[in-house]
Order: sequence, then C-alpha cells, then structure tokens
Amino acid sequence: MGSYNQSSNPPNTRGDVLGKSGISAAFGQRALQHFDFDPEYRNLNHASFGASPSAIRKKLCQFQDLAEAMPDQFIRYQAPDFLNESREAVAELLNAPTDTVVLVPNASVGVNTVLRNITWNEDSKDEILYFSTIYGACGKTIDYMVDSSQNRVSAREIRLRYPLEDDEVIAALRDAIEASAKSMKRTRVCLFDTVSSLPSVRLPFERITEICREAGILSLIDGAQGVGMIDIDLKALDPDFFVSNCHKWLYVPRSCAVLYVPLRNQAIITSSLPTSHGYIPKSETGRRFNPMPKQNKSAFINNFQFVGTLDTSAYLCVKDAIEWRRRILGGEPRIIEYTQTLAREGGKKVASILGTDVLDNKSASMSRCATTNVALPLRPGEAARAPEWMMETMISDYKTFIPLFSHSGRLWARISAQVYLDIQDFEWAGRMLLELCERVGKGEDIGWEHEHLRKWIPIMGQIPL
Repeated sequence: MGSYNQSSNPPNTRGDVLGKSGISAAFGQRALQHFDFDPEYRNLNHASFGASPSAIRKKLCQFQDLAEAMPDQFIRYQAPDFLNESREAVAELLNAPTDTVVLVPNASVGVNTVLRNITWNEDSKDEILYFSTIYGACGKTIDYMVDSSQNRVSAREIRLRYPLEDDEVIAALRDAIEASAKSMKRTRVCLFDTVSSLPSVRLPFERITEICREAGILSLIDGAQGVGMIDIDLKALDPDFFVSNCHKWLYVPRSCAVLYVPLRNQAIITSSLPTSHGYIPKSETGRRFNPMPKQNKSAFINNFQFVGTLDTSAYLCVKDAIEWRRRILGGEPRIIEYTQTLAREGGKKVASILGTDVLDNKSASMSRCATTNVALPLRPGEAARAPEWMMETMISDYKTFIPLFSHSGRLWARISAQVYLDIQDFEWAGRMLLELCERVGKGEDIGWEHEHLRKWIPIMGQIPL
C-alpha cells in the first residue's frame, strides 16, 4: 500500500480546487494518491473518524487563513455566505429544502440538540424508544435525559440480536410500541440508526420511519454512518429529525454534520447547543442585542448561523467535498456502488481466510452499506480477554486499526471499505487478523494489561511501583 501527495499549490478560487479534469479517476491504489495517510499506515477504519482528500483540506486551510487575515470581515460578513452555499449543496444531495438543514459539529451534537429541545410532559408518561445497538454516546444522552428530567421521561430498549431479517426488526419495534402503551406510557420519540456502529449493519430505517409516522411518534434518525455511504432521500423518507456526519463518508474535514429539521418541527428546536445569539426568548423583555449581522434567515437557520467562536471552516468545505466527489471520483452512485461492493466481497475474503463468517441475514439487507463485520476464530475465553490487546497491537505492530466488538456471544471485526482501498487490502486484513488470533492462541496477550499499567501509570504519576 502506498501513499502519494498532490503537488499542486492551493488555488485561490473555489472551483479550481477540484482540478482541471472532469474525468473520474480509478479507485483503489489510484484513488489513494488524493489522501495523506502515512505510507506505512493502512486505514481500514474509515467509519470511526473519516478522512478528507488533501485538496479539500487545503481548502480548509484557505478558509482558516482568511479568518486569521481579517477576522471580523470574514467571520461576520463572508463566512455566512460560504456557509449558505454549503447548506444548499448538502440539501440538494439529500433532496431536502435548503431552509430545513443546518450544520453542527457532529452527529452526537445533533442528537443532543433535538432531545434537549423537546419539552417533556409533566405527567411522567413520555418515553424514548431506542435499539440496543445504539451508538454509545447517544445511549448516554438518553440516560442523561432520563436522569435530568425529574421522572418526566423514561426510556425503553428494543433488544436486537443479529443476524435478523428486516421483518424481525420491525416486529421488535411494534412489540415495544405495544408494550409501552400497555405500561401506560406515551412513546414520544424513537431514536434509530441508518447504519449502526457496532455491529455496523444497515437498519430498515425507511420502514421504521413509516411506523413512527403512523403511530404519531417523532422519528429521530442518527445517520452518523449515512450521507456519502448510502442513498438518502429526505423528501421520500420524511423523518421528523435527521442528522448525519459529513466528515465521515462525505470526505468533509473534521468536524461537520448536517442536521435536518422539516418546517413542521422547527418550532420545537428553539435553541442551538450551546445556546447562542440566535436564541429568541419567549419574553419580549428578555430580547437581547445580537452583535452578528442580520442574515434575513428564519429563526431556525439563524439559530445555528453563529454558535459562539468556533472554527467552522469544515462547514464551509461541504460544497467543495461534494463537487470533488463528482469531478474526481465520478459522483455518488459510483462511489456508493464501489464501496458497498468492496465491503461485501472483502468481507467474504476475510471470512474465508479466518475460516469464519460474515454477519448478515439471508436477504443480505444488513450488509447494504460500506462496512462489514467478520467473526474471529477465538475460543470464548480468548475472545473475552484479548480484544484490547489485539487492537493496540494492530497499531504498534501492523500500523492499522480495526474495531473489535462482542455480539451474540462472538468477537467480531468491523472493517470499512473505501475508494482508496481494494480487495488486496482486505486480504491483508484477513492475514493480519489470523496472525493476531494465532498470537492470542499462544498466550501473547496474557499479562498485557498488567504490563500496560506498569508502563503508563508511573508516567502519569498516579501510583508508585
């Protein structure tokens, strides 16, 4: 695996950053030249933190340079125009009206923004539904809502044990809604993924949204693994709230996410997170001076236009990232087809090397995404003790990282497909994982935690040895 750097200097105009050629390049090794990975590092975990092409990161630096050169002129008067261009670009990609989307730092902020703006009823009957495969930070957010609501809201978990067919997931959702009603609860909102994190599988989020709509439940979709990875059509989907990271599969620099709130629900979102100048208090006597120039936007849009002094340069790169994907890689359909095909075929290759299997259902609906989950050939005791050692050893000995997790009594590896990878990378991953499992079988991981503590705790000055 190699790495190449682009030699062109950063251009002065938005369009030139994409290069002169409108012909899409090949994927795999040839696409790798657009990213700045260390030559020794093999990035098999795009799903966690994403990666941005060097051309877009140069654009990011240009925006940061403008902010440093003339802070007031850029932040107050120029940045809002670039921000609106980004909002328009991502709205078009998602097939949503521009005035329904704003940009926030990440999907967790988007989920927090929605849940913290909902007013819970005083009768303590409100309930939040969520699936057991929820992203950890979002699960903790629900815990906080329950803990801080003074018993006004509770939560109900829907247990999922994969592999499951979509109909089984839907049946579990219907059972939870019915159980909530029988418990004299009122399901206010259901939080669910497009593609969950661990295990990384596609949920039937379209059908879940329909059921929520039929039942009068607010649908909050955590699409952290969404835009740029799978097709999203918000007009057809019509959720109550949707958030998706742009810094993952869309190649926008970290950190940037899109938050969608249809017009019918914008009155619910009265404040950004944190509250800033765009907030409109209920009391006329509480109106305060807003030092930022008026943008003649709706209250919802203006709320998120300026949320304190943050480096929002990544937000301004959304339009460039979308256009780069079209000009250089051939556009969304081609990117999605390549990454999903590579994940599917690559997962089979890794499973073949390991002598195990891929986590999927008979209809293969779970794997219609750009990630794959492959079981590791470890005994139960090994699977319980070895994951942390294996993941740290991947970094130190193999210059890569693959998340490991337990599900349905087995240890799994989640591998991300990307345009800069090809089937040879998956073959390498399979051999690497097999070698790690063999090392575990020889007991190399035993005593690692103690040695790990011996190495780091004295440095941290926490305890003497």
